Amino acid sequence: MANHEIRYTSAEIAALWTTYIQTSATNCFYKHFLHYLTDDHIKSLIEEALSMNNDAIKAIENMFNEEKFPIPHGFSDEDVNLTAPPLYTELFALSFVYRAGQVIMNYFSMMLGKVAREDVVMFYNKCLSHSTELYRKSLKLMLEKGIYDRPASMDYPKSVEYIQYNSSLLDHWFGQDRPLNCLELSELFFSIERNSIGLVLLNGLLQVTKDPEIKEFLKKGKKLSEKQIDTYNEVLKDSGEFATCPVPLEVTDSTISPFSERLIMFFINSSNQLGLTSISYAMSVSLRKDLSVHYSRFIAEIMKYGAQGLELMVKRGWMEKPPESADRKNLQK
Repeated sequence: MANHEIRYTSAEIAALWTTYIQTSATNCFYKHFLHYLTDDHIKSLIEEALSMNNDAIKAIENMFNEEKFPIPHGFSDEDVNLTAPPLYTELFALSFVYRAGQVIMNYFSMMLGKVAREDVVMFYNKCLSHSTELYRKSLKLMLEKGIYDRPASMDYPKSVEYIQYNSSLLDHWFGQDRPLNCLELSELFFSIERNSIGLVLLNGLLQVTKDPEIKEFLKKGKKLSEKQIDTYNEVLKDSGEFATCPVPLEVTDSTISPFSERLIMFFINSSNQLGLTSISYAMSVSLRKDLSVHYSRFIAEIMKYGAQGLELMVKRGWMEKPPESADRKNLQK
């Protein structure tokens, strides 16, 4: 059966619609970076990222047009001021591509498992392949530039072991006196790294935001990121591990915003959603009770913070509405 004879499922609509919005938002940051980059290697990488995003946006527009499906507004050149001075250093631009790669690879692989129509499957298969290669290049360049912090190393075990059932041993295994295992160490490291990059992003946005309500919202986000970094590092130190140092501050002294307030709010709210996903996964693989307590608390705080952000966007008329199914209850009245 030809693709045009098969309507998109709700999962395919959700995937394509979200990809379009997120990709158009990320493009605004790439365009700002390209406006001032001088490092040829970083510039080439971001040009490739922008080209990849533009191809994805064009492909979705073509698919939506064929289906006579309304194309989302998303974000455009109206949301980025290319005459604004650089807000971030070139190394942060590289860190941004690296972090975006982590997010996009996970997102594309997840969407690939939710779609079925052949053209949509092929689209996400291509996106995943391209984003994986771009991430590999960004990681390689970060290593060459000396700005990639590797996760903690650990001694190899001498043999395979199983956890033996014993009430006192279980208390030890799930308690905070046990050394951190490899899963817990890994998630703590990447939680700190994620918040450190987010902290640099927030520092820059705080510097250029003039709206008092949005500035106050960003300040809350900064405090929440700092709190997570401090908490996770304290866990590492209490377990005899070295603390992970945040990414050095990589913000210029510019006070002119390159981004629209709508884009800023959208990007921070999207980061909150990603943070919830990452912390939920970290909690699911961490067996120590103290880690579960920390992760549970931060999930609640991030959800509360995210709700404030969504309310602010809706109040300003900035929240683009996702496609909805027909209101059957209303139709059947």
